[in-house]
Amino acid sequence: MTQVGHRTARALLRRLAVEQAECRVPSLTAAIVRDGATAWFGGRGRVDGAAPTPATQYRLGSITKSMVAVVVMRLRDEGVLALTDPLREHLPGAPLGHLTIAQLLSHTAGLTAEPPTDWWERTPGVPAAELLARLGPAELKHRPGRRFHYSNVGFALLGELVARLRGTTWLKAVRAEVLDPLGMHDTTARPRLPHATGYAVHPWADVVLAEPEHDADAMGPAGQLWSTPHDLARWAAFLTGETGGVLCQDTLTEMREPAGVDDGDTWTAGFGLGLQLARPGGRRLAGHTGSMPGFLATVWADPAEGAGVLFMANTTSGLSGRLATDLLDILEEYEPRLPDEWRPVAADPHLLALTGLWHWGPKPYALRLLPERGLSLEPVGGGGRASRFVPQDDGTWLGLDGYYAGETLRVAPDHLDLNTFIFTRDPYDPKAPVPGGVSAWHA
Repeated sequence: MTQVGHRTARALLRRLAVEQAECRVPSLTAAIVRDGATAWFGGRGRVDGAAPTPATQYRLGSITKSMVAVVVMRLRDEGVLALTDPLREHLPGAPLGHLTIAQLLSHTAGLTAEPPTDWWERTPGVPAAELLARLGPAELKHRPGRRFHYSNVGFALLGELVARLRGTTWLKAVRAEVLDPLGMHDTTARPRLPHATGYAVHPWADVVLAEPEHDADAMGPAGQLWSTPHDLARWAAFLTGETGGVLCQDTLTEMREPAGVDDGDTWTAGFGLGLQLARPGGRRLAGHTGSMPGFLATVWADPAEGAGVLFMANTTSGLSGRLATDLLDILEEYEPRLPDEWRPVAADPHLLALTGLWHWGPKPYALRLLPERGLSLEPVGGGGRASRFVPQDDGTWLGLDGYYAGETLRVAPDHLDLNTFIFTRDPYDPKAPVPGGVSAWHA
């Protein structure tokens, strides 16, 4: 499926039109991505007297950060750095060099949100050397690792890290390693025609004011890039898993895992490694929002559904905050995804013999054989620790998720040894080596 049906398209366009009219947006574009391809595009308003198109450029703002983060993760995958490395290991003499790369990526370093310069989004930037010289202990607002605190400064440091390790600018590294391989050739540092002009809309009158645009220099990695709905749709597809070889699937999954939350115990917003996370209506979305003077943009991916959504607008503020998720809701209502067809698969008889009931003490667990030789161990009836496992070369099994993520499962003839926990076919089977010993069951 690549294109949505007529009724779906009409419902999506109406939601976009309501947003543009009621929020008084000079121009607004949006797109839906499904199965790696653009399934719908809509545009409202005017750019230089014409309707915006998939080729019209808007400023991305902080969506830039997610692209810089991909280059950092590529460096990690190449073994050039570790996420636990302190910044000083790769930027000798850098201020606040004790902060780790993972903390900077996840906004848990405790750094100030904005640089010690003039309002950086509205003034020409300063070179990296000057920005680094201005940073000091006063820019550390929280104990590193304590909490999520969004920091544009942190991504300026990561951009300089990329530049040093790649021997080029952060922009050229992002271009060569991310944008060009994904075919995002209309994503640029400065606007090219046709592009929308960024506007502020007067709060009490239907008039607009043009906003400034400039080179942010050292702060560029935090929000410099411009792009088009066409290119941003490719980025949405990337975030759903269509990585085009730019990043391995396991690394993208790691980027989408929550490293910090933004709103407390029942979190609905958080951050992974360079990616914002959201949980609206039971979905788990990964992507990023963007805001610069005159522009708002958002891209979200729902990997479980293979769907993505984006919008781009040339207004400083005023959108409802619900447009992207409302568009996903419409897609789900009008064209819900069909489940994949079930098909039988060939099974290793030795693995098949492991399936069925096992017991952690008295608690029954079900061991199931998954496609591609995976195992799933989960409590019968729910309410306990569940994990998936994949085989290792030494005959053991590695936990992928849940309580046992990263832990080792060993299979013996009469029991399972899961990081010292013994699972037996019968509850506390006396024939198995249960630590502490077992006696006969009695009334």
